[in-house]
Amino acid sequence: MSDHLLSGFANRALPSQKTRNEILDQINPDDFSWAIPIMRTGYGGRALVYLTIAGTSLWSIWQGGGAKGTTEALEWLDGGWGTIVLLAIILGLMAYAVWRVVDSVWDLEAYGAGIKGLIARTAMVVTGLVHLVMAGIAITVLIDHRSGNASDGGQFTQLVSSSAGSILLGAVGLMTLGAAGYYLHKAWSENYRTHLKANSITQRLNTLLKIGVAANGVVIGVIGVLIIQAAMFASADNPGGIGSVFDWLREQVFGQILVTALCFGLLGFALFCCINALYRVVPKASDRGTKTLGDALSGK
Repeated sequence: MSDHLLSGFANRALPSQKTRNEILDQINPDDFSWAIPIMRTGYGGRALVYLTIAGTSLWSIWQGGGAKGTTEALEWLDGGWGTIVLLAIILGLMAYAVWRVVDSVWDLEAYGAGIKGLIARTAMVVTGLVHLVMAGIAITVLIDHRSGNASDGGQFTQLVSSSAGSILLGAVGLMTLGAAGYYLHKAWSENYRTHLKANSITQRLNTLLKIGVAANGVVIGVIGVLIIQAAMFASADNPGGIGSVFDWLREQVFGQILVTALCFGLLGFALFCCINALYRVVPKASDRGTKTLGDALSGK
């Protein structure tokens, strides 16, 4: 989740609008049109990840079961079409990782080569690497499950049970809470609108997009709390301390309602990612006169 926090820090470190305009004035959008399919694939892959997790959990709840944690979701999807879905999730994570790296290397957001621009572009690379690691973890979990080694927690449990692992996990938890704050602020300020093209679809869906971004912030915040809790209480005698968001919510008053609401929130963020795949503005690959959703709703 640290990638979200890095993205938020990068946004605060952007160069001035004048500098970006000067960069874009020297660019022919046709020279970077090749980046659009990569962007669409990247955000489409990210949407698929959230859609699959939420969809799987809602289907399980509808059938009288519970929402799926990581391992349970793998077990539920294992075999047949489920394996194809799991592979699609892995490819989706890898596609988004590729997009973030390409976006940074070719400076498609026109951040520039100054200190602030380099900070923003470095954060984008880190974001890509985080998603690549997530894809690698998904592959490892899938292989372990198929070989029958997933039930004991493996090396991850040993790491969490160590002092160094607990400290590292606590730091990740704090960064995750920061990322949650970034997404909640993003929903409140609606600055996501400056990255989307204005059309009848984006204008009609703006409220749902805002809800989706806010819901993702709430989801990330709950995850951050659970990670910190795991860092504080995990030990060799309690390897299951990390728990899961769904398990924690189920234990609360109206737990099943909260879990269902959480799943719908993830669906909302999947919609947000899908809309980005279709209508995101890539500065170097878009005409300078492209009207954004922010412009349309502010009357510019």
